[in-house]
Amino acid sequence: MTSTGDSAAGRDQAADAHPPSSLRQLLAASVGNAAEWYDWYAYSFLAVYFADRVFPKGTDNSLVPLLSTFAVFAVGFFMRPIGGLLMGAVADRRGRRAALTATILLMGGGSLLVALTPTYASAGILAPIVLVVARLVQGLSVGGEFAASTTFLVESAGPGRRGLFSSFQYVSTTVGQLIASGVSALLAHQLTEDAMSDWGWRVPFLLGAVISLVGFWIRRGAHETRSAERLAADTRPGLFEALRRHPRESLLIAGITTGATIAYYTWTTYLPTYAIVNAGLDKGDALMAGTISLAFFALLQPLGGLLSDRIGRKPLLITFAFGFAVLAVPLLHLVSDSLWSLLLVQCAGMVLLTGYTSIAAAVNAEVFPARVRAAGIGFPYSLTVALFGGTAPYVGTWFKQAGHADWFPWYVALLCLVSLCVYVTLPETAHKPLDR
Repeated sequence: MTSTGDSAAGRDQAADAHPPSSLRQLLAASVGNAAEWYDWYAYSFLAVYFADRVFPKGTDNSLVPLLSTFAVFAVGFFMRPIGGLLMGAVADRRGRRAALTATILLMGGGSLLVALTPTYASAGILAPIVLVVARLVQGLSVGGEFAASTTFLVESAGPGRRGLFSSFQYVSTTVGQLIASGVSALLAHQLTEDAMSDWGWRVPFLLGAVISLVGFWIRRGAHETRSAERLAADTRPGLFEALRRHPRESLLIAGITTGATIAYYTWTTYLPTYAIVNAGLDKGDALMAGTISLAFFALLQPLGGLLSDRIGRKPLLITFAFGFAVLAVPLLHLVSDSLWSLLLVQCAGMVLLTGYTSIAAAVNAEVFPARVRAAGIGFPYSLTVALFGGTAPYVGTWFKQAGHADWFPWYVALLCLVSLCVYVTLPETAHKPLDR
């Protein structure tokens, strides 16, 4: 009878003889991740078009439908911790690839449901209920996606390349967001305002369902990571093992993420709406500025990853957090009704933001041991994103409604200051071996 140790050794020898292609591993993670985030972000870009179709207007306030739509955006985020925990556990127990294929199917199904959401005029209260269910499914998917793809990417990296591989987490995220923004901007410029509100907003979500199927097919052909193959021979971890045995590391993930998530969702997702609501910028111009700045952002990510492999993670993290703590307020005050002002502010913020996004996967993966890495990252990361990232559009719009629009930039700066304090105390992990 062959022992478990002999089987594991055989797998290791086979993997050494036929190592998976780095390009293929990157493609499997990146294409699927782009499809996931395309579906997720299309909602934010198109909210201004379908808000008053799904939610009834308040008698005295035209911002009520938009507030309701962003509240549902936030509700989707609060499913992310559950997705991070459940799909992270799947990744730790069944393998990273199994979790990645499950998450992309969930996202495609949620996108299709958004596309088929009826209007309030035709279905009454059923319309917002369908939208909420769709966002809950997508939130479950996205929470699991980050946990699984983070571990998959970093564990697939060769020596001295974890930062570079890590950067593709946000390269693919940004590509998905860029496609969502580009499709939305194209439709906004080609269709009339009425056509966009009537049916045009549904087209990107239908496209997202198709893209998810393509991503699923590509991920099916990916190779499992060596770490996951070794773990398959061990006793499988319990659902809450990471939280129970590694409470300090869980809190560390939350501290690392707090400022980064508010800055990220403000600059990459909410800023076009912020410019529309607070500065009166044309909707089409806002989407166009967002699309151009996202392309610039995607190009920066590998440069940040490579730099971190040379000089370490801490210098980039500290530069990001200090920059936003000092500059978030003046940058957001520069937003006007000009496309160029929004583009300048977005690009400036994205240079700073790269200090975190390009290495987020590596920084998080280097905190936990391989046995509980996916679930250990997934739950605290997704919970923090839900609390501070998912609520960013709602908080910003609420400040505007309350007559305190100037408070939102200070809110962003304060949370970045909190993360700065965490970054200063972090140990440098760039040149240490990854626990496998």
